[in-house]
Amino acid sequence: MMEPMRSLQDDELVLGLESSCDETAAAILRADGTILAEAVLSQLAEHTPYGGVVPEIAARSHLAHLPALVRRVLDQAGTTPAGLAAVAATAGPGLIGGLIVGATLGKGIAIAQGIPYLAINHLEGHALTPRLPGVHPGGLAFPYLLLLLSGGHCQCVLVEGVGRHRRLGTTLDDAVGEAFDKSAKLLGLPWPGGPHLERLAATGDAKRFTLPRPLLGRAGCDFSFSGLKTAVANIVAKGLDPQGRADLAAGFQAAVSATLADRAAHALAMAPGATALVVSGGVAANQGIRTALAGVAARAGLPLVAPPIRLCTDNAVMIAWAGIERLRAGLTEPLDHAPRPRWPLGELVAAG
Repeated sequence: MMEPMRSLQDDELVLGLESSCDETAAAILRADGTILAEAVLSQLAEHTPYGGVVPEIAARSHLAHLPALVRRVLDQAGTTPAGLAAVAATAGPGLIGGLIVGATLGKGIAIAQGIPYLAINHLEGHALTPRLPGVHPGGLAFPYLLLLLSGGHCQCVLVEGVGRHRRLGTTLDDAVGEAFDKSAKLLGLPWPGGPHLERLAATGDAKRFTLPRPLLGRAGCDFSFSGLKTAVANIVAKGLDPQGRADLAAGFQAAVSATLADRAAHALAMAPGATALVVSGGVAANQGIRTALAGVAARAGLPLVAPPIRLCTDNAVMIAWAGIERLRAGLTEPLDHAPRPRWPLGELVAAG
Protein backbone atom coordinates (compact mmCIF):
# COMPACT_ATOMS: atom_id res chain seq x y z
CA MET A 1 0.00 0.00 0.00
CA MET A 2 1.09 3.56 -0.65
CA GLU A 3 1.37 5.80 2.37
CA PRO A 4 0.81 9.58 2.49
CA MET A 5 3.63 11.89 3.56
CA ARG A 6 4.18 15.57 4.28
CA SER A 7 4.46 18.01 1.40
CA LEU A 8 7.82 18.16 -0.39
CA GLN A 9 9.45 21.60 -0.45
CA ASP A 10 11.20 22.92 -3.59
CA ASP A 11 14.64 23.14 -1.93
CA GLU A 12 14.61 19.58 -0.54
CA LEU A 13 16.85 16.92 -2.09
CA VAL A 14 15.98 13.50 -3.51
CA LEU A 15 18.50 10.76 -4.31
CA GLY A 16 17.76 8.52 -7.30
CA LEU A 17 19.32 5.08 -7.90
CA GLU A 18 19.18 3.08 -11.16
CA SER A 19 20.41 -0.53 -11.46
CA SER A 20 17.83 -2.34 -13.57
CA CYS A 21 20.14 -3.61 -16.33
CA ASP A 22 23.73 -2.75 -17.29
CA GLU A 23 23.99 0.91 -16.29
CA THR A 24 24.82 1.80 -12.68
CA ALA A 25 23.60 5.32 -11.92
CA ALA A 26 22.94 7.78 -9.12
CA ALA A 27 21.65 11.35 -9.14
CA ILE A 28 20.53 14.07 -6.76
CA LEU A 29 17.76 16.49 -7.73
CA ARG A 30 16.20 19.38 -5.90
CA ALA A 31 12.45 18.99 -5.68
CA ASP A 32 12.04 21.87 -8.16
CA GLY A 33 13.70 19.62 -10.78
CA THR A 34 17.19 21.15 -10.67
CA ILE A 35 19.81 18.45 -11.31
CA LEU A 36 22.54 18.95 -8.71
CA ALA A 37 24.61 15.86 -9.52
CA GLU A 38 24.44 12.79 -11.74
CA ALA A 39 26.74 9.87 -12.49
CA VAL A 40 26.40 6.87 -14.80
CA LEU A 41 28.83 3.96 -14.95
CA SER A 42 28.63 1.84 -18.11
CA GLN A 43 29.22 -1.91 -17.91
CA LEU A 44 29.95 -2.12 -21.63
CA ALA A 45 33.45 -3.55 -21.17
CA GLU A 46 32.23 -6.34 -18.88
CA HIS A 47 29.48 -7.55 -21.24
CA THR A 48 30.99 -6.99 -24.69
CA PRO A 49 32.94 -10.31 -24.72
CA TYR A 50 29.59 -12.13 -24.35
CA GLY A 51 27.69 -10.14 -26.98
CA GLY A 52 24.98 -9.11 -24.51
CA VAL A 53 24.16 -8.47 -20.88
CA VAL A 54 25.03 -11.28 -18.44
CA PRO A 55 22.70 -10.85 -15.41
CA GLU A 56 25.13 -12.20 -12.79
CA ILE A 57 27.94 -9.96 -14.02
CA ALA A 58 25.59 -6.98 -14.06
CA ALA A 59 24.43 -7.57 -10.48
CA ARG A 60 27.99 -7.95 -9.17
CA SER A 61 29.06 -4.76 -10.92
CA HIS A 62 26.14 -2.81 -9.39
CA LEU A 63 27.09 -4.15 -5.96
CA ALA A 64 30.73 -3.15 -6.45
CA HIS A 65 30.14 0.36 -7.80
CA LEU A 66 26.79 1.81 -6.67
CA PRO A 67 27.87 2.85 -3.13
CA ALA A 68 30.83 4.80 -4.56
CA LEU A 69 28.56 6.51 -7.09
CA VAL A 70 26.26 7.59 -4.27
CA ARG A 71 29.20 9.10 -2.38
CA ARG A 72 30.30 10.86 -5.59
CA VAL A 73 26.94 12.53 -6.25
CA LEU A 74 26.57 13.52 -2.60
CA ASP A 75 29.95 15.23 -2.80
CA GLN A 76 29.09 16.90 -6.12
CA ALA A 77 25.82 18.19 -4.68
CA GLY A 78 27.59 19.45 -1.57
CA THR A 79 25.46 17.44 0.81
CA THR A 80 25.43 14.30 2.97
CA PRO A 81 22.86 11.54 3.53
CA ALA A 82 21.48 13.66 6.36
CA GLY A 83 20.62 16.35 3.80
CA LEU A 84 18.28 14.09 1.81
CA ALA A 85 14.50 14.31 1.99
CA ALA A 86 13.86 10.95 0.28
CA VAL A 87 15.43 8.10 -1.69
CA ALA A 88 14.00 6.72 -4.95
CA ALA A 89 15.32 3.48 -6.43
CA THR A 90 14.33 1.46 -9.48
CA ALA A 91 12.38 -1.56 -8.24
CA GLY A 92 11.36 -3.02 -11.61
CA PRO A 93 11.05 -4.09 -14.29
CA GLY A 94 14.54 -5.37 -14.95
CA LEU A 95 17.13 -7.95 -13.97
CA ILE A 96 16.28 -9.07 -10.46
CA GLY A 97 19.85 -9.13 -9.16
CA GLY A 98 20.50 -5.52 -10.04
CA LEU A 99 17.08 -4.43 -8.78
CA ILE A 100 17.80 -6.01 -5.40
CA VAL A 101 21.14 -4.18 -5.16
CA GLY A 102 19.65 -0.75 -5.84
CA ALA A 103 16.49 -1.23 -3.80
CA THR A 104 18.38 -2.59 -0.81
CA LEU A 105 20.84 0.31 -0.80
CA GLY A 106 17.98 2.77 -1.15
CA LYS A 107 16.08 1.21 1.74
CA GLY A 108 19.22 1.20 3.89
CA ILE A 109 19.76 4.94 3.38
CA ALA A 110 16.07 5.62 4.03
CA ILE A 111 16.15 3.64 7.29
CA ALA A 112 19.38 5.26 8.47
CA GLN A 113 18.10 8.77 7.82
CA GLY A 114 14.45 8.22 8.73
CA ILE A 115 13.26 9.45 5.32
CA PRO A 116 10.75 8.09 2.78
CA TYR A 117 11.69 5.35 0.32
CA LEU A 118 10.14 5.21 -3.16
CA ALA A 119 10.14 2.09 -5.31
CA ILE A 120 10.13 3.46 -8.86
CA ASN A 121 8.89 1.66 -11.93
CA HIS A 122 11.66 2.07 -14.53
CA LEU A 123 9.09 2.59 -17.29
CA GLU A 124 7.36 5.35 -15.33
CA GLY A 125 10.78 6.97 -14.98
CA HIS A 126 10.95 7.18 -18.78
CA ALA A 127 7.30 8.24 -18.96
CA LEU A 128 7.68 11.20 -16.60
CA THR A 129 11.09 12.47 -17.84
CA PRO A 130 9.54 14.89 -20.38
CA ARG A 131 7.93 16.72 -17.44
CA LEU A 132 11.37 17.52 -15.99
CA PRO A 133 11.79 21.32 -16.01
CA GLY A 134 13.76 22.46 -19.04
CA VAL A 135 12.94 19.50 -21.27
CA HIS A 136 9.89 21.19 -22.83
CA PRO A 137 9.22 24.95 -22.82
CA GLY A 138 6.64 25.80 -20.20
CA GLY A 139 6.49 22.21 -18.97
CA LEU A 140 4.53 19.31 -20.42
CA ALA A 141 0.95 18.81 -19.30
CA PHE A 142 -0.91 15.50 -19.07
CA PRO A 143 -2.06 13.64 -21.10
CA TYR A 144 0.61 12.93 -23.72
CA LEU A 145 1.48 9.98 -25.93
CA LEU A 146 4.74 8.20 -25.09
CA LEU A 147 6.56 6.03 -27.61
CA LEU A 148 8.96 4.02 -25.42
CA LEU A 149 11.71 2.47 -27.54
CA SER A 150 14.54 0.40 -26.07
CA GLY A 151 16.21 -2.99 -26.13
CA GLY A 152 13.58 -4.44 -23.85
CA HIS A 153 10.49 -2.35 -24.55
CA CYS A 154 8.48 -1.06 -27.49
CA GLN A 155 5.20 0.47 -26.36
CA CYS A 156 2.72 3.22 -27.13
CA VAL A 157 1.47 4.57 -23.81
CA LEU A 158 -1.00 7.34 -23.06
CA VAL A 159 0.44 9.05 -19.96
CA GLU A 160 -2.60 10.46 -18.16
CA GLY A 161 -1.05 11.28 -14.78
CA VAL A 162 1.26 10.05 -12.04
CA GLY A 163 0.69 6.32 -11.87
CA ARG A 164 -1.95 6.55 -14.62
CA HIS A 165 -0.65 5.00 -17.84
CA ARG A 166 -2.83 3.41 -20.54
CA ARG A 167 -0.97 1.10 -22.91
CA LEU A 168 -2.34 1.42 -26.43
CA GLY A 169 0.07 -0.91 -28.22
CA THR A 170 3.14 -3.07 -27.70
CA THR A 171 5.49 -5.36 -29.58
CA LEU A 172 4.23 -8.79 -30.58
CA ASP A 173 7.77 -10.21 -30.69
CA ASP A 174 11.12 -8.36 -30.63
CA ALA A 175 11.52 -4.94 -29.07
CA VAL A 176 12.88 -2.38 -31.52
CA GLY A 177 16.25 -2.11 -29.76
CA GLU A 178 16.63 -5.86 -29.82
CA ALA A 179 15.91 -5.85 -33.56
CA PHE A 180 18.61 -3.21 -34.05
CA ASP A 181 21.16 -5.22 -32.05
CA LYS A 182 20.37 -8.53 -33.77
CA SER A 183 20.46 -7.00 -37.24
CA ALA A 184 23.73 -5.25 -36.41
CA LYS A 185 25.20 -8.58 -35.31
CA LEU A 186 24.14 -10.14 -38.62
CA LEU A 187 26.02 -7.31 -40.35
CA GLY A 188 29.14 -8.06 -38.32
CA LEU A 189 28.92 -4.95 -36.14
CA PRO A 190 30.00 -4.78 -32.47
CA TRP A 191 27.58 -4.93 -29.54
CA PRO A 192 25.59 -2.90 -28.65
CA GLY A 193 24.70 -2.68 -32.30
CA GLY A 194 22.21 0.20 -32.55
CA PRO A 195 24.68 3.11 -32.66
CA HIS A 196 27.06 1.19 -34.96
CA LEU A 197 24.22 0.39 -37.36
CA GLU A 198 23.13 4.03 -37.45
CA ARG A 199 26.64 5.16 -38.36
CA LEU A 200 26.90 2.51 -41.09
CA ALA A 201 23.47 3.43 -42.45
CA ALA A 202 24.62 7.02 -42.98
CA THR A 203 26.84 5.78 -45.84
CA GLY A 204 24.24 3.54 -47.47
CA ASP A 205 21.41 3.64 -50.01
CA ALA A 206 18.17 2.86 -48.21
CA LYS A 207 16.37 2.04 -51.48
CA ARG A 208 18.67 -0.72 -52.69
CA PHE A 209 16.98 -3.58 -50.82
CA THR A 210 13.25 -4.19 -50.50
CA LEU A 211 12.47 -4.83 -46.84
CA PRO A 212 9.11 -5.43 -45.13
CA ARG A 213 7.34 -2.79 -43.06
CA PRO A 214 5.63 -5.04 -40.47
CA LEU A 215 1.97 -4.17 -39.70
CA LEU A 216 2.19 -0.99 -41.80
CA GLY A 217 -1.31 0.46 -42.18
CA ARG A 218 -2.91 -2.14 -39.91
CA ALA A 219 -5.46 -1.06 -37.32
CA GLY A 220 -4.16 -0.35 -33.84
CA CYS A 221 -0.60 0.43 -32.86
CA ASP A 222 1.07 -2.88 -32.03
CA PHE A 223 4.55 -3.59 -33.40
CA SER A 224 6.38 -6.55 -34.95
CA PHE A 225 10.02 -6.66 -35.95
CA SER A 226 10.88 -10.37 -36.21
CA GLY A 227 9.97 -10.52 -39.92
CA LEU A 228 12.17 -7.55 -40.70
CA LYS A 229 15.06 -9.16 -38.83
CA THR A 230 14.53 -12.39 -40.78
CA ALA A 231 14.59 -10.46 -44.08
CA VAL A 232 17.94 -8.95 -43.08
CA ALA A 233 19.28 -12.41 -42.23
CA ASN A 234 18.19 -13.80 -45.61
CA ILE A 235 19.95 -11.01 -47.52
CA VAL A 236 23.12 -11.33 -45.44
CA ALA A 237 23.18 -15.09 -46.11
CA LYS A 238 23.56 -14.41 -49.84
CA GLY A 239 26.75 -12.45 -49.24
CA LEU A 240 27.42 -8.71 -49.15
CA ASP A 241 30.34 -6.47 -50.03
CA PRO A 242 31.07 -3.46 -47.73
CA GLN A 243 28.77 -1.13 -49.67
CA GLY A 244 26.04 -3.76 -49.59
CA ARG A 245 26.29 -3.91 -45.80
CA ALA A 246 25.90 -0.12 -45.62
CA ASP A 247 22.93 -0.22 -48.00
CA LEU A 248 21.24 -2.94 -45.98
CA ALA A 249 21.81 -1.03 -42.73
CA ALA A 250 20.25 2.06 -44.32
CA GLY A 251 17.30 0.02 -45.60
CA PHE A 252 16.75 -1.55 -42.18
CA GLN A 253 16.80 1.82 -40.43
CA ALA A 254 14.39 3.29 -43.00
CA ALA A 255 12.00 0.35 -42.56
CA VAL A 256 12.03 0.71 -38.78
CA SER A 257 11.52 4.48 -39.00
CA ALA A 258 8.57 4.09 -41.38
CA THR A 259 7.00 1.42 -39.16
CA LEU A 260 7.38 3.47 -35.99
CA ALA A 261 5.95 6.56 -37.71
CA ASP A 262 2.92 4.59 -38.92
CA ARG A 263 2.30 3.06 -35.49
CA ALA A 264 2.69 6.43 -33.77
CA ALA A 265 0.18 8.02 -36.16
CA HIS A 266 -2.33 5.28 -35.36
CA ALA A 267 -1.71 5.73 -31.63
CA LEU A 268 -2.30 9.50 -31.83
CA ALA A 269 -5.66 8.79 -33.48
CA MET A 270 -6.49 6.69 -30.41
CA ALA A 271 -5.43 9.46 -28.03
CA PRO A 272 -7.55 12.58 -28.65
CA GLY A 273 -6.51 15.39 -26.36
CA ALA A 274 -2.84 14.40 -26.24
CA THR A 275 -0.64 17.45 -25.71
CA ALA A 276 2.47 16.01 -27.39
CA LEU A 277 4.15 13.00 -28.94
CA VAL A 278 7.03 11.95 -26.70
CA VAL A 279 9.81 9.53 -27.65
CA SER A 280 12.12 8.06 -25.02
CA GLY A 281 14.30 5.00 -24.38
CA GLY A 282 17.70 4.20 -25.84
CA VAL A 283 16.49 3.91 -29.44
CA ALA A 284 15.17 7.48 -29.22
CA ALA A 285 18.77 8.57 -29.77
CA ASN A 286 18.51 7.47 -33.43
CA GLN A 287 18.25 10.63 -35.54
CA GLY A 288 16.47 8.92 -38.44
CA ILE A 289 13.72 7.76 -36.11
CA ARG A 290 13.45 11.18 -34.49
CA THR A 291 13.05 12.80 -37.91
CA ALA A 292 10.30 10.36 -38.92
CA LEU A 293 8.40 10.92 -35.66
CA ALA A 294 8.79 14.69 -35.91
CA GLY A 295 6.89 14.49 -39.20
CA VAL A 296 4.07 12.52 -37.56
CA ALA A 297 3.81 15.01 -34.72
CA ALA A 298 3.81 17.98 -37.10
CA ARG A 299 1.00 16.49 -39.18
CA ALA A 300 -1.02 16.07 -35.98
CA GLY A 301 -0.29 19.68 -34.97
CA LEU A 302 1.65 18.56 -31.90
CA PRO A 303 5.23 19.00 -30.70
CA LEU A 304 7.65 16.07 -30.68
CA VAL A 305 9.26 16.00 -27.26
CA ALA A 306 12.51 14.05 -27.02
CA PRO A 307 14.50 14.37 -23.79
CA PRO A 308 18.26 14.92 -24.11
CA ILE A 309 19.93 11.71 -25.24
CA ARG A 310 21.58 11.12 -21.85
CA LEU A 311 18.08 11.12 -20.31
CA CYS A 312 16.65 8.76 -22.95
CA THR A 313 18.96 5.91 -21.95
CA ASP A 314 18.94 4.39 -18.45
CA ASN A 315 19.81 7.03 -15.87
CA ALA A 316 19.11 7.99 -12.26
CA VAL A 317 17.87 11.51 -13.01
CA MET A 318 14.60 10.05 -14.30
CA ILE A 319 14.30 7.87 -11.19
CA ALA A 320 14.80 10.80 -8.82
CA TRP A 321 12.33 12.89 -10.84
CA ALA A 322 9.71 10.13 -10.80
CA GLY A 323 10.23 9.98 -7.04
CA ILE A 324 9.65 13.73 -6.80
CA GLU A 325 6.48 13.47 -8.89
CA ARG A 326 5.16 10.70 -6.66
CA LEU A 327 6.15 12.48 -3.45
CA ARG A 328 4.38 15.60 -4.63
CA ALA A 329 1.32 13.42 -5.17
CA GLY A 330 1.63 12.29 -1.55
CA LEU A 331 2.75 8.75 -2.33
CA THR A 332 5.55 6.59 -0.92
CA GLU A 333 6.25 2.89 -0.30
CA PRO A 334 6.67 0.71 2.78
CA LEU A 335 10.14 -0.72 3.32
CA ASP A 336 8.95 -4.27 2.62
CA HIS A 337 8.15 -3.41 -1.01
CA ALA A 338 9.79 -6.18 -3.08
CA PRO A 339 11.58 -5.56 -6.41
CA ARG A 340 9.71 -6.94 -9.43
CA PRO A 341 11.46 -8.19 -12.58
CA ARG A 342 8.11 -7.80 -14.37
CA TRP A 343 6.06 -4.76 -13.45
CA PRO A 344 3.55 -3.49 -16.06
CA LEU A 345 2.72 0.21 -15.93
CA GLY A 346 -0.93 -0.69 -15.59
CA GLU A 347 -0.27 -2.18 -12.13
CA LEU A 348 1.00 1.07 -10.61
CA VAL A 349 -0.94 2.72 -7.82
CA ALA A 350 -2.09 6.08 -9.14
CA ALA A 351 -2.31 9.45 -7.50
CA GLY A 352 -5.84 10.38 -6.60
